[in-house]
Amino acid sequence: MKTLTIFFAIALLFSFSDKLSAGQNGLKTTGKQDAATSAKLERATFAGGCFWCMEPPFEKLEGVVEVIAGYSGGRVENPSYEQVSSGRTGHAEAVQVVYDPAKITYEELLKVFWKNIDPTDRGGQFSDRGSQYRTAIFYHNEEQKQKADESKKNLQDSGKFKNRPIITEIVGFTNFYPAEDYHQDFYKKSSPRYNSYKRLSGREGFLKKNWESEEKNSIDDRLKNFKKPSDKDLKRTLSPLQYKVSQQKGTERAFSNEYWDNKKEGIYVDIVSGEPLFSSLDKYDSGSGWPSFTKTLEPDNIVEKIDRRLLPERTEVRSKYGESHLGHVFGDGPRPTGLRYCLNSAALSFIPKEDLEKEGYGKYLKLFER
Repeated sequence: MKTLTIFFAIALLFSFSDKLSAGQNGLKTTGKQDAATSAKLERATFAGGCFWCMEPPFEKLEGVVEVIAGYSGGRVENPSYEQVSSGRTGHAEAVQVVYDPAKITYEELLKVFWKNIDPTDRGGQFSDRGSQYRTAIFYHNEEQKQKADESKKNLQDSGKFKNRPIITEIVGFTNFYPAEDYHQDFYKKSSPRYNSYKRLSGREGFLKKNWESEEKNSIDDRLKNFKKPSDKDLKRTLSPLQYKVSQQKGTERAFSNEYWDNKKEGIYVDIVSGEPLFSSLDKYDSGSGWPSFTKTLEPDNIVEKIDRRLLPERTEVRSKYGESHLGHVFGDGPRPTGLRYCLNSAALSFIPKEDLEKEGYGKYLKLFER
């Protein structure tokens, strides 16, 4: 027990001194613009321990406009980092996420939040101890409160943490003060120090053990419960070209689409469902200007239909789960199959080899082993 206490004390000292020395003391101008000037944008505020570690997961999300590190839920106006770190102001280190609800939902933000914290820790987060490192969801309206309460209950009921209580607070938003400029995007400005801190604090190991392992090979589970979105939702989430191609049997222009000349290793999945369809290992340059493949990655995910819109009639290729129009298959391909699956990039998403495991397609990594 004494050894553990000493470790936490050293780690906490490391965290405080490193943050304090990361930039100039005093000035609290983030250098970021207030992105939520449009009525279409909304805010979400989360406390998950060290705000250095809570910016990256949200900033990479499509639909997120800005993520600001700061202090929330306390009694003192415009506190400094030194004041908050003392634990006497009542604030928690937090991030405020400015997002476009037309592109990403609050529920999706909540999922990202839970998967980047330990929601059972009453004393802080990992090596950072004290109320200033507590976890909390600061809801901005009743709708956010309802969704946050529901997500917390679902996590508790899942038994993910073996019946340990989920203690993350869900409280009404009262204030948010941006942290000093040197704290903003620290993972970009000082990536070696950030990576070292995340590893030594215990956060990285916890997330790998409790969350990343859950993502491996999860595409099969996702497809079991997949339900195609409504036409209204598809129009909202897909680009006009993606919608026209996948839902209205459109065709994009040759030689000016995203994947016709893509030579990276990875797999191609359906734009709507994410179901695996084709591999880069079977892709070849057909000279047509569209991505072409000699065979499918998962034959069961491909549906073929007769297309009589033109003469002569053709064989249309559609996805099983997403029901997307992908393109056509012809009998003029190279050996050994003699087939040419001629597809539209707009109906596909590409998962690079290095992202397969974290995106839930880990079982396909073996395809690329030398």
